[in-house]
Parts: sequence; structure tokens; C-alpha cells
Amino acid sequence: MKKDIDFQQVTGVKIAIAKEETSAGPEWAVYLINLNLIELKTVMITSKGYGELNGESKKTSTLRHMIEELGPQEVAKVESIDPALFSLTNEFWVSYYILDQIFDKKFIFTSGSLDPGFIKLIPEIGLEGVLHS
Repeated sequence: MKKDIDFQQVTGVKIAIAKEETSAGPEWAVYLINLNLIELKTVMITSKGYGELNGESKKTSTLRHMIEELGPQEVAKVESIDPALFSLTNEFWVSYYILDQIFDKKFIFTSGSLDPGFIKLIPEIGLEGVLHS
């Protein structure tokens, strides 16, 4: 059972939602950033959005991603994200192993946290967006 697992505090792992300029225009994506000096193994990421949009309760599908290994100080593009979802709360639940220890953290971008006033350069990936640690 999950309550029987000793989860350690997550450090050195961040999630960013950032914009990349392409020939087709701006594309937004979610990135997983490993700042640790050791690789992450069997990384599982679930994402979902929920909240109110135009006065109606909305909920997106839950997406699941798996990354076999994310090396030390590496970045992985997890998924593209539609800016229309920025008015919802976007949740990313990340679980991974370092050696034989499991780590688990929920990253939540609340409604409005991706407004233009919060967009800044994210040095770890060299793109503008919002970083959550």
C-alpha cells in the first residue's frame, strides 16, 4: 500500500511550462528538469487539468508518460500543452527512482499561474515560461 512506502523529499527535480518559437509560431510544452548529479530511473508522469472555463466545470483527460532514464542535469520534453488550458489548474504528478529509493511529487500550476506577468526566462532550458520546483 502507498501508505507503507517511505517517500523521500524531492529535491533537484522541476517542472516547467515553456514557449518555444518555431517557424509555425509559438509552441508550448511541459519539461521535466533533473538538476541532480545522478540519473532518475523509471520516471512516471501523469498530467491532468481541471477547473472552471466560461462558467462551466471542465476536466481534461489524464495523460501518462514514462521516461526510462533521465540523466544527471538533463531535461526531457514531456508533452505539448495548449495555451487554452492555462486558465485551468494543471497538475503533474512525477514519480521516479534514484538507486532503489522511490520519490514522488505533485506539481500544480494553479489557474492564472501562466499569465503573461509570470512568464520569465528559465535558464535551465533557455526558454521563457513558468518554472515550478
